[in-house]
Amino acid sequence: MKKVIAIIALGITGFAAKAQSPSSTATQTVNLNLSNAIELTFTGSGSATGAAVNLAFNTVNDYANGVTSANQELRVRSNRRFGVTVRTNNANFTYTGSVSPAPVMPVSGVLGLKVGSNSTGGAIASPFSTSAYAGLTNTAANLITNAANGGNQLFSVSYEAQPGFAYPAGTYTVDVVYTATQL
Repeated sequence: MKKVIAIIALGITGFAAKAQSPSSTATQTVNLNLSNAIELTFTGSGSATGAAVNLAFNTVNDYANGVTSANQELRVRSNRRFGVTVRTNNANFTYTGSVSPAPVMPVSGVLGLKVGSNSTGGAIASPFSTSAYAGLTNTAANLITNAANGGNQLFSVSYEAQPGFAYPAGTYTVDVVYTATQL
């Protein structure tokens, strides 16, 4: 009987030892090496170059009251807070037409900008606002300050031109340059 109990005890002990599964663990570190990234695009074109804005002066009232554009929407994607500045690429418009010598129309006093909407989480910088047009120059001016980081930070602008009656017919062109900079 003692042999039977001993054999049963050995069998149970052996069974218990076989019920345990062997295991092994491996560990690996994953590093995310993030760089600062920022992108400014026009939503209409999906690129950094927006479609041309054509302000047509067809009537005497257009010359007397000025002409405004539709809203132009821009999107910033940034992993840090940012600001946006605006300027023109020249102090004067470039003239294309039949008058010689070419007339010189300054940007200052003729071309203005108004913010249509701002969902960047930042503040609209003075003298710009959502209620009135402020003049543009070829010197960079803060447009939006301390905007929040994110992947879809939107704002829109519109332009107003008031050249008056002092300039002959033709096409007057200037580029408006927006720059988004991380803080």
